[in-house]
Formats: sequence, C-alpha cells, structure tokens
Amino acid sequence: MEKYFFAFLLTLIAGLSTGIGSIISLLTKTTNKKFLSISLGFSAGVMIYVSMIEIFFKAKDSLVLQLGEKTGYAITTLSFFLGMLLIAIIDKLIPSEENPHEIKNTSDKNNKKLARMGIFTALAIAIHNFPEGLATFVSALQDTSVAIPIVVAIAIHNIPEGIAVSVPIYYATGSKKKAFMYSFVSGLSEPIGAIVGWLLLMPIMNDLVFGIIFAMVGGIMVFISFDELLPSAREYGEHHLSIYGLISGMVVMAVSLVLFV
Repeated sequence: MEKYFFAFLLTLIAGLSTGIGSIISLLTKTTNKKFLSISLGFSAGVMIYVSMIEIFFKAKDSLVLQLGEKTGYAITTLSFFLGMLLIAIIDKLIPSEENPHEIKNTSDKNNKKLARMGIFTALAIAIHNFPEGLATFVSALQDTSVAIPIVVAIAIHNIPEGIAVSVPIYYATGSKKKAFMYSFVSGLSEPIGAIVGWLLLMPIMNDLVFGIIFAMVGGIMVFISFDELLPSAREYGEHHLSIYGLISGMVVMAVSLVLFV
C-alpha cells in the first residue's frame, strides 16, 4: 500500500506544479525566457532519454518473459507507438486556440475573449494531463529511481501551462485568486488520471498488461517531448539554448541511471 501512496504523491506533485507557474506569472512582471527555454529543453532531454533507454527496455524485458523474444519485442514496439498515437489524438481533439502548447499573443484580445481563452486552456490542460498522470503513476510503481526524474521533468513542463492559464484569466478579471484557482484545478487532472486509470486497469492487471502500458508510457513521454517541450523551448528562447538544455537533461538522466539503477 505504501508504494501506491508514494506513486500517487509523486503524481500529485507533478500535476500541481501548474500552480507554481501561476504564482510565477502573478508575482513577476516578466518571465526569464532564456531560463525557461533551457528548462523545457532539459525536461525533454530527461524524458526522451529515460523513455528510450530505460522504460522501453524494461517493458520489453517484461513482455519477452511473457511472449517470447520476437513477439515480446514486436508488442513492445507496437505499444510504444500506440502511446504516441493516444496522446496525438488527444492533442488533435483540442482546438489550437485552446491548446496550452500553442503560443498565444494576448495583447489584442478583449476581456471576454481572454477569460474564455484562459478557461478553455485550463480545460485543455486537464484533458491533456490525464494520460500523463497515469504514465507518472505507472512509472513510479515500476521503479522509483526512474519515476522521480520523470516527475521533475513533467513538473517543469507543467509550469508554463500554469502561466498559460493564469495570465489571460488575470488580465480578463483582475483577480489573482481566480487566476490561481483555474491553474491549480487544471493540474488536479494528473493525479485524478492516475487514480481513474489505475482503477480501470487493476482488474486486468498482470505482467503482460503492465509491460504494454509501460511501453505506451514511453511513447507518450517521447511524443510530449518532441511535440510540446522542444517547440516551446525554441519559442521562448534561442534554438541553441533549447538544444543545450536537451543534451544536459540527457546527461543528467544518464548519470543518475548509472549511479542509482
């Protein structure tokens, strides 16, 4: 029971970091875009490296034991890309105007449109974070040393999402309390996703299902990195800064795996 509680706690921390983004946007007049660019690139590096080096092969080992070498490898690969497809479909269903990963210019919006944009961005983030919550939870159950860097990476990537929600709502309503509330609540979908997803899967959970889900987690992480984190990192800063952050994230993840796994 203790490992489930710890896995949920990690997922909760990752999700509620949207509130950190909200606080930053409400307390500071400007955002350090270079630091944000490096941080987002760093998150992408962590998630890409751990997904393709650690998560993928742990899933493969589990499935090979159940299905044999050739079939196990094939199902791992298929599940990896199914994870990408799942998160791609979710992104596709969210209109670009409300997508939290689309860079928006708020200078020419009136208050009503700003409020609508903030509310729908919060809803979009809630939908989008649902599978992320399950991914974090499953990773934490499988291996804490792998899950903690993932949680840090997702937390960093959730910070600008909190900014994306709170800024338009604050400028539309003038209420810091409302801006923070919407941002905070949108992050709750991550731990909720963990609970709901796990309850649905628990009756059928075995080594085979776990291996498939873990491979899908890897696919989800890689898609998020290439589709969201790296483009956002380039938007916020210089191209080279995002790449420096990417490589740094990979190096840190590689060293941590060598030392602690």
